[in-house]
Amino acid sequence: MTSNRANLNVDVLDAFCPLHVVVNKSGHITQAGRAFHKLCPGQDAVNRRILEVLEIKRPGQIYTLDDLLEAVGTKLHLQVRNEHRTELKGLMVPLPNGGGAVLNLSFGISVVEAVCDYELTNADFAPTDLAIELLYMAEAQSAALSASKKMNLRLQEARMMAEEQAFTDTLTGLKNRRALEPILERLIDREQDFALMHLDLDFFKAVNDVQGHAAGDQVLKVVAKRMCHETRPQDSIVRTGGDEFVIVLPGLKDAAQLDGLATRLIISIEGPITFENQLCKVSASIGTVLSLNYDSPEIDRMMDDADVALYGAKREGRGCHVTYRTALRLDDTSDHSADDQRAVS
Repeated sequence: MTSNRANLNVDVLDAFCPLHVVVNKSGHITQAGRAFHKLCPGQDAVNRRILEVLEIKRPGQIYTLDDLLEAVGTKLHLQVRNEHRTELKGLMVPLPNGGGAVLNLSFGISVVEAVCDYELTNADFAPTDLAIELLYMAEAQSAALSASKKMNLRLQEARMMAEEQAFTDTLTGLKNRRALEPILERLIDREQDFALMHLDLDFFKAVNDVQGHAAGDQVLKVVAKRMCHETRPQDSIVRTGGDEFVIVLPGLKDAAQLDGLATRLIISIEGPITFENQLCKVSASIGTVLSLNYDSPEIDRMMDDADVALYGAKREGRGCHVTYRTALRLDDTSDHSADDQRAVS
């Protein structure tokens, strides 16, 4: 009869308090719930001293079972002496006739981490334990946050792709006219010196008229790749329309360097380009302005001056580079001459 009662006590305790321990009067663990055993992986919790397995954090000055028994009815704050240092809450209840005590434990707010650290399941909690509901809520919240995070990332990627497409020329992959103003505004706001090249293809109209627009598209794509090859990663190449391009060159202000770059661009662009076994002959005229030549750089004025310099390159026979100077505006025939040159470019 006594054995059956003892077994019943064990079963009852394990059912209602799966995280309990029973300690004898010497402070050794004589019985432990199924969940408590998981806190001591690789070793049996039974027969170990309770204070070797658990550290009492509050109240302080507890070193023996007698000290623990004096804290009967007091909420205990404990920590498991293992690598996870899991925090527990506990309540000590003495057994009759000085036969030891039962210490019932719970994970408290550390339950989510404990489930992961010890691979706990529903069976490791009492059926009425609210921790189960908290776990479901935490799991649902985690799933919702994960889904929300993934959705936000997809939305951010879609927005970035849309913005990139909005500022990209679909034919050449270069930046388009819409992207030019923000680039220049950024450099001007930062008071960073830069050069601006206005490049126009020579003889491109003839390619379109004689060999067709497909040949013209092929020329534009090849020219775009060649310009990218000749410029630096920090430079911006913008197709402003048709066969016209603007190249923004941050930090470049040496005239000799700019002339050298323009020469390389012209030579590269003049290289053979074929379409359906036919040679497409084009060249390039380039007009350049430098921001340091303005007391207060303004986008519209710089673009206009670069356009005047480009007209000057056209007048000089095309396939060359001209840096803006005020004298270019003093040519009375510049506007008409430039228009005539551009019409046949």
